[in-house]
Amino acid sequence: MKYNFMNETRSFDGVTLRRIVAAEDFGDVKAGTIGGWLESEENLSQDGTSWVKASAMVFGSARVFGEAVVSGTAMVSGSAVVFGKAIIFGSARVS
Repeated sequence: MKYNFMNETRSFDGVTLRRIVAAEDFGDVKAGTIGGWLESEENLSQDGTSWVKASAMVFGSARVFGEAVVSGTAMVSGSAVVFGKAIIFGSARVS
């Protein structure tokens, strides 16, 4: 597993999100790096080098995989799919 869920949670728009932490080194992410917020493990693939950073949130049926990165205060939700070498950042909203 490349990441695990921490015990830290937050509520956003009626959805409970959980913070992630890298369990191993992958891409330019080092083990122990605190990541962003997911609703479920389905939101971020355990394969590849995809990552959700710091304050970013992914929830609903949205999926992030491949080499994609979501960072800043960006939100990916609904049934959005972010993959390949996509980078979603700043205060972007993808749904």
